[in-house]
Amino acid sequence: MEQHRARPPHNGPRRGTAPLPPQAARGGSGGARPAAGRRPPARPAPPRQPGPPLLQAVRRLRRTVRRLPNPRLTGLGGGLFCGTAMFALGCLDQLLFGASLTLYGVLFLPVCLLTAVWVRNDDLVTAPVVVPIAFTAGLLPVADSSGGLLGRLMGLVTALATQAGWLYGGTLVAGLIATARKVALMRQRVARRRPPAS
Repeated sequence: MEQHRARPPHNGPRRGTAPLPPQAARGGSGGARPAAGRRPPARPAPPRQPGPPLLQAVRRLRRTVRRLPNPRLTGLGGGLFCGTAMFALGCLDQLLFGASLTLYGVLFLPVCLLTAVWVRNDDLVTAPVVVPIAFTAGLLPVADSSGGLLGRLMGLVTALATQAGWLYGGTLVAGLIATARKVALMRQRVARRRPPAS
């Protein structure tokens, strides 16, 4: 019977092949490779800078406005809201502060702002129209009412003349907000009609 030669153990490098570098023998350069599909840990986001005080106040105001209700009033509804609110504020002014015309004028500005913001897009023109009417209606309990009907009428005319600055200011606020909303609405319509870029 033939006897098979036993091969001696081969521990050295084979002929014609160069030995592998130590990095390749370990399977990568500089240590173990990360497992497939695993991402390196994300760096934490840098802390947000608070910014200047004016910017902080604007951000706070924006958050507060977003929390407010956002009804959509018709032109008639906006007029009723503004007139009712000013008449109620005029009565409160008469009862609590003794008919202070300056306080009444200050309270008129936020009512104008809310009226212009809450009126729907189709009735934006009505906002600066109903505001002066509401200002006059709210002056009825605040104006001087001595001397009967004629005295009340004269008190109303005098209050309108002396508080014309508040009247014009509130009308300007409502007009500016309505105009800004109208311009934004027109831009949105133009952007929708524009064909998408290929």
